[in-house]
Amino acid sequence: MRILLTNDDGINAPGLLVLEHIAREFGGPLAEIFVVAPAFEQSGVGHCINYTRPTMLSQFGPHRFAAEGSPADCVLAGIHEVLGGNLPDLVLSGVNRGNNSAENALYSGTLGGAMEAALQGVPAIAMSQYYGPGNRDAKDPFDAAAAYGADVIRKIMAHDPQGQQDYRLFYNVNFPPVLADAVKGTRVTTQGFRRGTSFTTEPFEAPSGRRFLWIKGGDQHRPTEPGSDAHANLDGYISVTPMRADLTDHDHLAILKAIE
Repeated sequence: MRILLTNDDGINAPGLLVLEHIAREFGGPLAEIFVVAPAFEQSGVGHCINYTRPTMLSQFGPHRFAAEGSPADCVLAGIHEVLGGNLPDLVLSGVNRGNNSAENALYSGTLGGAMEAALQGVPAIAMSQYYGPGNRDAKDPFDAAAAYGADVIRKIMAHDPQGQQDYRLFYNVNFPPVLADAVKGTRVTTQGFRRGTSFTTEPFEAPSGRRFLWIKGGDQHRPTEPGSDAHANLDGYISVTPMRADLTDHDHLAILKAIE
């Protein structure tokens, strides 16, 4: 088995080491693990690709590379350069520092890497570790992801449909903000929406007098609707959300036919 790993926190991120552990536990001793991760942090870049400038690819060791680009760029570099166009059996993206539940999924470079893999026809799973009072000050805040990651992958892959074409499935997995011994189980969920909170901006002035803005995230502990990802995570469950890159609202197609 050949597994390609990426992330959006960068080649030196601790969550990437956790993902390597998960991949080896899942794939077994004969698995070939390839890492192609961003040279620098790429959080919040979504499914961005480097269309207008070249991407430098540097090798740091056997099967380990850093690309000066986004997670989607890393997947493209991994498949078409590092693996010579031979598709891996699986792409794993993460483990992200922080959740990619609810609307965070739309901004996430972690999800962007998994989405690009799916567009290339490869099974892909994005994995993120929610942070909160139950784990953020722990010695290992990724404890839940490390303990349950491989088992979650096994269960997902056992039910991943064969022969998919066009916009194939990829999966968004979020581990709850607790340590492993407090995880209650796994829930298959929809993507949630945190009402009453959103990304905002915070202005500041540089010593030169120039005005800048920081982008601020919303309240990550506001629950979403029951049955959705953040609701499950805040209740102590791992969430698994199947996704596709097809953005069509199929439910509204028939209604909109009236304008034809």
